Amino acid sequence: MNRITRTLALAAFAGLGLGATAYTAPVQAREVVVVTTRVAPPPPRFERVPPPRAGYVWAPGYWRWNGARHVWIGGYWVRGRPGYRWAPPRWDHRGPGWYYSRGGWVR
Repeated sequence: MNRITRTLALAAFAGLGLGATAYTAPVQAREVVVVTTRVAPPPPRFERVPPPRAGYVWAPGYWRWNGARHVWIGGYWVRGRPGYRWAPPRWDHRGPGWYYSRGGWVR
């Protein structure tokens, strides 16, 4: 490795190290995703719910908008949280459009 390459590599490594420790995301940060479309989602698909798993909650499948069409995302298990209930993702019809609300835990 020549001297310039080594210097650039050290600078990049130092920059990564500083970036990793200089900022810590707030503990209660929530990601907000707003998806709107004028195309209504299809009806939900039938999914056979697997047998219960101790400590987990079944999150049913939903339609996700990929920018061009709705794509089915199959159901999955989510680790349970005592004192909370799972609210699945949903689409709300408001005016001329459809608005996507992300699922998550609700008290």
